[in-house]
Formats: sequence, C-alpha cells, structure tokens
Amino acid sequence: MKKALLLLLLSGILFSCNRDSVNKLSDDEAIKLIFESAASSDESYMNLEYLTDNFSERLACYPQSIEAAKWTQKIMSEMGLDLVFLQEAKVMNWKRGDVEIGAIKLGGDLIKVNICSLGRGIPTGESGLEANIIEVYGLEGLKALTKAEVQGKIVFFNQAMNPKEKNTFKAYGEAAGQRFYGPILAAEYGAVGAIIRSLTTSIDTFPHTGVTKKAMDVQTVPSVCIATEHANLLSDKLKEKSDLTFYFKTNCKNLPDTISYNAIGQITGSEFPDEFIVVGGHLDSWDNSPGAHDDGGGCMQSIDVLRIFQEIGYKPKRSIRAVMFMDEEISQGGGKAYAEEAKAKGEKHLFAIESDRGVTRPTGFSFDMPQDKIDKINQWSYLFQPYDIELFIRGGGGVDIAPLKDLGTPLSGLLTDPEHYFDWHHSGNDTFDQVVKEEFQDGAAAMAALIYLIDKYGLE
Repeated sequence: MKKALLLLLLSGILFSCNRDSVNKLSDDEAIKLIFESAASSDESYMNLEYLTDNFSERLACYPQSIEAAKWTQKIMSEMGLDLVFLQEAKVMNWKRGDVEIGAIKLGGDLIKVNICSLGRGIPTGESGLEANIIEVYGLEGLKALTKAEVQGKIVFFNQAMNPKEKNTFKAYGEAAGQRFYGPILAAEYGAVGAIIRSLTTSIDTFPHTGVTKKAMDVQTVPSVCIATEHANLLSDKLKEKSDLTFYFKTNCKNLPDTISYNAIGQITGSEFPDEFIVVGGHLDSWDNSPGAHDDGGGCMQSIDVLRIFQEIGYKPKRSIRAVMFMDEEISQGGGKAYAEEAKAKGEKHLFAIESDRGVTRPTGFSFDMPQDKIDKINQWSYLFQPYDIELFIRGGGGVDIAPLKDLGTPLSGLLTDPEHYFDWHHSGNDTFDQVVKEEFQDGAAAMAALIYLIDKYGLE
C-alpha cells in the first residue's frame, strides 16, 4: 500500500512539473508522459464498471440507452471540458420482448437449449414454431440443396468460426454471412425458420446474438442464434435421429424508428478551434449483454483520452472530441447523425479514430486514408515500439466513423489482441470482470499518443 501511494505521489509530481511544459517535450518524452498518465489512473476503468453495472443491455431503442447517454454527459461535464452535449439521433426500434424458448424434441423427450433472437428478426407468433431440421454448413451448404429438400423445415446453419485462424476477426467474417443473410436465403428455399450457430470460438452456453438483414421487399423467416454447446448437441442428436423436431418461440417486434442520443465532450483547440479530431466508441450494446468490451470499454477509453490531455496539461491545437455513438449494433443511426450534422455545419474533421475491437492489449492501428497520409503516420511508428504497439496497416476505421469518410476525413481503428474477443462478443459473457485494467489503460494511451502527434504535426 505504501509503495502504491509513493508511486501515485511521484506521478502527481511528474505531471505537475510537466503541466506547463508538455509542449516543449520531445515526442518520445510526451508519449511516455501520456502512457504514465494512463497507467496512474483508474477513473475511466471504474466508470466502465459503473456503466456495465447500472446501464446493462443498452440497445439503442431502450430507455437505458438514453439514461446511459445522460450519465456519460454528466461525467464529462464534471471533468470541466470546454463543451459537453447530447446530439439527437434517429435509431432503429427493434424490441426483443419476452425471453425466447428453444427445445429439441426427441419423441417424448424435451431438451431445452439456450437461444436468442437476432436483431431486426421477426417473431414466431404466439404458439411458437415447430418443424423438422435440416443442417447445413453456412450459406453455401444451403445453396447446394434443392428447395424440395428444405421446404417446410427449419434450416440449422452450423458453420463454426475457424478455431485455427489466429485472426479471429477474419474467422468471424468468414462465418458471419449465415447470420446476416441466412434467414432470407432460408425463406427463399421454402424454410419456415432458421437457427444460426453463435459466432464465437468458445464452446459455451451463451447465445451470441447480432443483427440479421432487414427484410424489405423480400421474405424472411423467424430466426434465432443458439449457444455453441447446444449447437453441438443439436448436431449430435440429428445424427442419432434425423427426423427430430425443434421448437422455438420468439416475441420480437420491429417498430417505427425512435430517438436516442450521442454523448459528446470536447477540448477546444487553441489555434484551430474549427478543426476537429474525433475519438470514439459506441455506447449501445446488445440487450443480452453488459457490453464491457463491445463497446462500453471503447467509450470510456475515448473519454480517458481527454482526461489524459487534461492531466498532462496538453493544450491541443485542434478541437478534440470524444464521441459516444449510439446505435452501432443495428442501424448506425448515431454515426450517420454525427456526420450529417458535421456536413451541415461545414465542420472540418482532420482525423477520426474508433475503439471497437475490445479493450484488450493494443497492438497497433488500421488506417483508411490516402497512402501519403499513412506514410506520414508510419514515420512515427518507432515512438510506439517501446509499448509493443507495432502494427500500422491499411484497413477499416470503424462503423460509427465510417460516414465521415464521405467528408474526406482520414479514418483509423485501434487494433487489439483478438484472441478472446469473440468469447465475449454479443453475449451475456461480455462483463466487466473480463476487462484487464492495464490493457484498457494502454489502449487509451495509444489513441491519445496518436492523436497528440496528428494534432501537433497535421497530416498534410
């Protein structure tokens, strides 16, 4: 305890000494200060615990999402930022309803399994749905069948994420089509329902939900995701008795769009106040999840970027905004609303970065911008090597900031260790206790360091 207090005291002295001189430091000294500030604080980390404990299941159309936005506004206001406000956003209004029921029927035996509806899915009706099962391996497995083979059955999409693929985001992308397009393709083949294996490398009893394609001018069928442990069980039982039936009942509803809010905090620039750098995450989470890694953690890291700059006394040239976007999980209403308002006001956004790949150990950044800007940022990569941050690659920036690309904004995403992200993603297992404080804080520091460099030197 005495050692911890001494370290805290020394850190306070260090920050006090540099508060008025941070702009005179060399880049490596300034970045060291940024990482030390992050490591010495648990404020944002503890805010994440409060968020997940008190505003769990923050689907954008639910009342707790608005309460979470107001709470986030409050904590940023208490930081003494130059500007804090809520920004209205139109969001898709899908409600899960009562807890889903799922069961394998084997003669007189009933085996209950864990399922949950897919976002934007449709209900089964009051009596539920029961039919024979046909098991396929992803979308291509269904396409290999005839409509006569599928007619009147429930399609069981049982393509697992590749456990041998080290890049779990790649494995996710390879299997995600069955969740997004599966119910509509199943309807096209005459099926009456769809069951989708949860997209996770973990074998567990948590159903991992997600969004499915909205049926506009096409038919779809009621659909659910099933926990991986129970997907394996269903597959085994089908091998024993191919004519078994499956029963499930869902109560979800698609309602007219409603209103929620982005929460935004800003440190105003000292030289170019009308030029903006955005750091953000999405505040909404699936309604079966506390949303610690996805993406409450990314939001609290973004706020910590502003806290770090305050603590070390850095006065940015440009205005730095932390944006807690709403509705990433279903229709990206928050990201669209932010970009639309920025366009209407003629705001210039110099750079935007998003943290939405979990708050595990940071490994680098991906960039969606012209190559000359990537080349400039790569000149700074050596400054991150002491912190084991080495990946500077071309790639996506993030769903919420993507609409800013149409305004010419260079985009970036924080890269993190992907090994266990999909153990938690979109499930009840995405809890605060799965977050490691040191990794969380290092991610905030990494984004703060990159923003510091871009603010100092620009990207031209």
